[in-house]
Amino acid sequence: MKVAIVHDWIVNIGGAEKVLKAILEIFPNADIFTLVYSEETLKKLNIKNKVYASFIKYMPFGEKKYSFYLPLMPLAIEQLDLGKYELVISSSHCVAKGVITKSHQTHVCYCHTPMRYIWDLYFPYLRDHKVATGIKGLFVKVIFHYLRMWDVLSSNRVDYYIANSKNVAKRIRKIYKRESKVIYPPVDIDKFTPSKDKDDYFLVLSRLVPYKKVDLVVEVFNEIKLPLVVIGDGEEMSKIKKIAKENIRILGWQEDHIVRDYLSKAQALIFPAEEDFGIVPVESQASGTPVIAYGKGGALETVIEGETGIFFYEQNVESLKKAIFRFINERDNFKTENIVKNAYRFSKDRFLKEFKEFLDEILNNA
Repeated sequence: MKVAIVHDWIVNIGGAEKVLKAILEIFPNADIFTLVYSEETLKKLNIKNKVYASFIKYMPFGEKKYSFYLPLMPLAIEQLDLGKYELVISSSHCVAKGVITKSHQTHVCYCHTPMRYIWDLYFPYLRDHKVATGIKGLFVKVIFHYLRMWDVLSSNRVDYYIANSKNVAKRIRKIYKRESKVIYPPVDIDKFTPSKDKDDYFLVLSRLVPYKKVDLVVEVFNEIKLPLVVIGDGEEMSKIKKIAKENIRILGWQEDHIVRDYLSKAQALIFPAEEDFGIVPVESQASGTPVIAYGKGGALETVIEGETGIFFYEQNVESLKKAIFRFINERDNFKTENIVKNAYRFSKDRFLKEFKEFLDEILNNA
């Protein structure tokens, strides 16, 4: 069987790219189609498959500034010719699901989420990027209006949806009016090792972008003066550095082995964003480290309240501060063995098994 895997872009390494790597373990000879990729990222992921890119890769600054070409992405994804493949698997959080296939082809979409910035994060996006008003704002709103229409229209091109969480399955049902099979993303649990010796710091491990709410965590720790380590990079780096006080260390991007070491020795991971699934809380639990998480989105499916973590329910200083102090008071209730055991519900072996079983079921009934 000839298999094509369609992935939005292969430029950075995040949760979606870990799913891509796992799917390639099932189909090691699959061809890959994407809007844009970087050779450096392919090397880091050890991807040696044939990779085909859209015209965006060859536009001015296409590889580095691909997000500027968002209005062209629907057109670009539709130009990828998948006619010679029997099975098409799209790994989509933007436009990958919109590829054009023929009637004899089976198209399975692993949906990380519908495009959040045009749907549930639309108004926060406009505010955070200062385009809620004015001529520039009007231009963005017109583009997003067009993207919403295309997003719904192209959802009918998918034969079967897989959602990465119950949270995303609800979004798919709401926006696309389609049902989906929930298969949680793979986490390499065995790469993480709990530490018997905990340090005194709390940890944030995140891209530094507005919706991740890292600035909220920094604001809280500025006030309570406990040690905080921030690992990650992004457009808000300068802002975070500017507001952080001396009890906060900002390390930027770090190699995986360094991240694992910090995860294992932290008092707790602070996870302030509403995520589709959120692999980092699972990695934290695999490291034996409890999670203080915002009580919405995927964290509700991965963290067990009072056993592997604590939730706070408002993205404000008082709510997060209260959760941190509650954690400090209840710290002895969090047993390493229970925390690690919960993480194994999201192992890579489990993902591979469930993904194969789902494909076997639909292909045998085709």
